[in-house]
Amino acid sequence: MKAIARRSKAGTYQHDIAIREHSIATDEPGEAGGDNTGPSPQELLAASLASCTAITVEMYAKRKGWEIDPIEVEVEYLPAERGSPTSFTLKLVLPSHLDDEQVGRLRVIAAKCPVHRILDGEVMFDEIVEQTPAA
Repeated sequence: MKAIARRSKAGTYQHDIAIREHSIATDEPGEAGGDNTGPSPQELLAASLASCTAITVEMYAKRKGWEIDPIEVEVEYLPAERGSPTSFTLKLVLPSHLDDEQVGRLRVIAAKCPVHRILDGEVMFDEIVEQTPAA
């Protein structure tokens, strides 16, 4: 998987993110010096967790033949501060017709989404710096 961020000619901090054939604009909000032309990178991280959780739960329910519409996943994110870890609050809203066993199973499955596992596990970085060739 690969995502490429390229500086946009518009906006102060706006970047266009290319993922496969898709494009997403990202920026900082006005209070952080940006032009608010798109979600911030941190907001995209929270959106990744929310959408991955929703898709994972829906895929599982579909395999089980459970009707779970409507479903909603809300994620709040507090960045790490000195001496404390990054904090996510994930709220999974499920329809009332599901029984306790179904709700319990969906709760377990929600925590198994790939983004949740990445954020919950150890992460390693290989950082490579290159310079563009001189013109």
